[in-house]
Amino acid sequence: MTEVFGKTINQWVEEFPMISSLQEMTELEWFNPNIKNTVEGLAHVGLTEADIKDAADRLRRWAPYLADVFPAAAPTAGILESPLVSVPAMKSVLEERYGVTIAGQVWAKLDSHLPISGSIKARGGVYEVLKHAEDIALEHGLITLDDNYRALNTDRAREVFSQYRVAVGSTGNLGLSIGVMSAQLGFQASVHMSADAREWKKAKLREHGVDVVEYESDYSVAVAQGRKEAESDPTIYFVDDENSTSLFLGYAVAAARIAGQLTAYDVRVDEDHPLIVYLPCGVGGGPGGVAFGLKSVFGDAVRCIFAEPTHSPSMLLGVMTGAHDGLSVQDFGIDNLTAADGLACGRPSAFVGQHMQYLIDGYYTVTDEEMYRHVATLAEAEDLRIEPSSATAFSGIVRMNGTGKPVAEYRERTGLTDERLANATHLCWITGGNMVPDEEMGSYIARGQELL
Repeated sequence: MTEVFGKTINQWVEEFPMISSLQEMTELEWFNPNIKNTVEGLAHVGLTEADIKDAADRLRRWAPYLADVFPAAAPTAGILESPLVSVPAMKSVLEERYGVTIAGQVWAKLDSHLPISGSIKARGGVYEVLKHAEDIALEHGLITLDDNYRALNTDRAREVFSQYRVAVGSTGNLGLSIGVMSAQLGFQASVHMSADAREWKKAKLREHGVDVVEYESDYSVAVAQGRKEAESDPTIYFVDDENSTSLFLGYAVAAARIAGQLTAYDVRVDEDHPLIVYLPCGVGGGPGGVAFGLKSVFGDAVRCIFAEPTHSPSMLLGVMTGAHDGLSVQDFGIDNLTAADGLACGRPSAFVGQHMQYLIDGYYTVTDEEMYRHVATLAEAEDLRIEPSSATAFSGIVRMNGTGKPVAEYRERTGLTDERLANATHLCWITGGNMVPDEEMGSYIARGQELL
């Protein structure tokens, strides 16, 4: 019998019975029994708050350039940040529809409205390209660290950058952020995209002069081919979504900023006023980086929970078994085909799975149908338009306030009493959707309305 990572499928299922439910692609929750306190968990990551500060400082240096070249970034002086909004109407609808009482406040972090790519990938993706560009600019004497980086919006700088290529493998949003940012600077850019990537994203990249390489296979193949291309040419820089610490740190910068937003709205976060964050998860870099930042800022007062499609629960599978990227969902007959194209990653990030495994409280899975329902509901209740992948976050609030056995055991184990939950802030991280063409967004909403 064929073995996968040292065991047969039957042996894996016998040791981890929940795999049977994953194979059936039903919705479920799994809360990590091995979570540690924040100090212990952060020690396992291998990065520090100083690394996050270094990333934040670099983004500040680039802000004048970004304000110059991207009109959407000008109102914030080149600081790429998204709104934080309360969604009380969505909360009321969820309570009525699912028969639950949601204790505490419900907010949404609209990374769907970030400039450049309209998704969370504008954080990590843009940051990594800027870091690479800064290294080249310093090497060629185009700037010093004390210069105004507007100096890089010149023909001379673009000529230097044009001697280099940036490549990435992507299901869509990461490729969009990498491609647009790279092309703007003057780099040659290649985005290796899987079959499930949206056509409008490919078209937008081509409009910016990006070379889009398409594959009939899924995300993992696109990444492997992009990596292979870079290995053969020293002028190619490959953005490795599965293992990049630069991407990870770009995402982590979000935490200090949202801390300021919460303070501005007089939202308390401490042991008795927990912050519970629901993060859509694909390969894991985006939610992992944000969670690292949140834990660095809020410590044990924040709880991070990842959401995955029922058709692609790769991070849950990897962390639960401890095999991490040694297993793929396809190994177990799970098809990795989902409307949440940005989450269609059959094999999780080795870096995030291994280094963040003690800091992520739990994981839950969501059907495509449920995603569409949330998309339609949010559009009607709050006039917000998001991608199906983003909508997975709202299922977490319902689960956390439900009466299921996994949730009850988790809350008892972590001290999330009724009193503390009543003081909680539930935060849904909305990872993308603002740049989806109106016609396609309309089809998402119509599909959700049909299902309702």
